Amino acid sequence: MEKIALVVGATGITGSNLAEELITQGWTTYGLSRNPNTGIPGLRPIKADLTNEQNLAEALEGISPTHIYFTTWMRNDTEEENIRVNSLLVRNLLNVLSPKKSVQHVALVTGLKHYLGPFEAYAKEGILPETPVREEHPRLPLPNFYYAQEDEVYKASEREGFTWSIHRPHTVVGYAVGNLMNIGATLAVYASICKETGRKFIWPGSEAQWNGVSDVTDARILAQQLVWASTTESAKNQAFNITNGDVFRWKWLWKRLADWFGIEAVGFEGTIKPLEKELENDHQIWTAIADKYNLKEKDLHRLSSAWHTDLDLGRPLEVMCDMSKSRKLGFTAYVSTEDSFIHVFERLRAENMIP
Repeated sequence: MEKIALVVGATGITGSNLAEELITQGWTTYGLSRNPNTGIPGLRPIKADLTNEQNLAEALEGISPTHIYFTTWMRNDTEEENIRVNSLLVRNLLNVLSPKKSVQHVALVTGLKHYLGPFEAYAKEGILPETPVREEHPRLPLPNFYYAQEDEVYKASEREGFTWSIHRPHTVVGYAVGNLMNIGATLAVYASICKETGRKFIWPGSEAQWNGVSDVTDARILAQQLVWASTTESAKNQAFNITNGDVFRWKWLWKRLADWFGIEAVGFEGTIKPLEKELENDHQIWTAIADKYNLKEKDLHRLSSAWHTDLDLGRPLEVMCDMSKSRKLGFTAYVSTEDSFIHVFERLRAENMIP
């Protein structure tokens, strides 16, 4: 039977890399987003609004996917609003597809906020999880839109009979432009500004993150696990952590990243120095850099998401994931974290996004 994938959020880091992986593997692949991704050869773009069930029904008329990969969310002012809106996105899509009876598997991408709590309570003292985090850790007694999205998938699965998988990446490192959370592009922009202006590449985060053990998730590894779990019988109806397979300390990696750009790295010096504050007055500088080097993107906000990088690098504890569960079931893909960042930097340069 033909495998027909619907990638929801095909313009983001996760969705775009997943679409490329599915197409490489020969899947018929549709990419749904508000502003369709037309930059991936072979991807069939669908323009739709997940908050509008009627609009969704019209956009998906004649399309009967066998596998759904839900990789998107909408940021709101409060976690209660996050819960209302982001559960609606999942519910609307599954309701619209229900009459088609075509869906065999739904994969949902969430993340480590499952263990750390929502942004406003993000890894605060008093609710810190035991690390490395494991899939069997219970839900926190806090409002969390990830839980609400999971529950929508579980309910629809019971009703419709499809299988599911939940995927919990750490910080996702991958190529994308214009998305909400992008540490690779953010650090590339910061490093490029440092190089152009002669500034030092100053560590913006906490002492715990600087000295502690960490891991991240290459978007290509996440894509491979998504396809694997959706096509492997023993992996269905389960949740999985997903990281690169190595661990590192930022005090080692930070200088390696600086060396790639040919700039001077500065480590933790006693206080957190948020990157969002460091970059807040650099919009004109970036525009001038873009003009000088004829770059494609002159809007700093389109490339940089310093607020999210600050959340990751400012945590008061070291955070890493246990990968035993999927390893035992046969998922053995691996990539070096240093290579993950360099791959993003090289592609940003090749695509004329950074000088």
